[in-house]
Amino acid sequence: MCPNCRAFITTSDRICPYCQAPVGRRAVDRRTPDVILGGLIPQAHFTTILILLINFALFAATTLYSMRTNTPDNATLMLFGAKLPYAYLAGNGEWWRLVTAGFLHGGVLHILMNSWVLFDLGAEVELIYGTRRFVVFYFVSTVCGFLASSLFYAGISIGSSAGIFGLIGAMIAFGVTDKSSFGAAAKSLYMRWAVYGLLLGLLPFFPTDNAAHVGGLVSGFIAGWLIRAPNVRSAWKEPFIGGLAGICIALTLLSFVRMYLSVTAR
Repeated sequence: MCPNCRAFITTSDRICPYCQAPVGRRAVDRRTPDVILGGLIPQAHFTTILILLINFALFAATTLYSMRTNTPDNATLMLFGAKLPYAYLAGNGEWWRLVTAGFLHGGVLHILMNSWVLFDLGAEVELIYGTRRFVVFYFVSTVCGFLASSLFYAGISIGSSAGIFGLIGAMIAFGVTDKSSFGAAAKSLYMRWAVYGLLLGLLPFFPTDNAAHVGGLVSGFIAGWLIRAPNVRSAWKEPFIGGLAGICIALTLLSFVRMYLSVTAR
């Protein structure tokens, strides 16, 4: 499909015969990486896998720390960078917690459920939007989600679900801005994901931080609507988006440094 006029063309065309726009390799051919572990993990994307590895590494680190120091789990999570109420964040200048909270998990079921969704959803978002946009969406929705949580949810909060809801919001934005039948199908599917996820958070036996979910969903949608999927007409945005993704990565690394200093200072 021509990225400019959306007409169906052959895979060998380099100039669209209908609108004369230059056409490169298909986006899926450019973005799909090699399979991982000889095909054991098919169609998995590097950024998604990297986030999952960080999540599991930190889960192992917090679990071992609690066992070795005989520290309660909640105290360990607070030390490693869980989100705390806004008054604490503002009073102590610990804004880095809005980032690190998105990589911490409080139990085996918690991390397995989030990882299952992120593995499926993250690869889909990266396939459609590309790595740079994925990084921006995940960072912005994690920070905005936990910022909303700090304002409207009194307890500590952790988990990748704020970023996950941001990716859902970005996919809904794709469905809104892409007028093809594929866009309509994506919008319908991920709107159901959002509704089911928010309703699940209302169940009394499954306590979740819906403030973080809503904050992530809204910010992810806004980011997806503003940036949009790459196409020929938006090529001028690419250097800006690349720089923005670099800033997001740098701030994430700085937050991890602050996490390390928090743990070692004890």
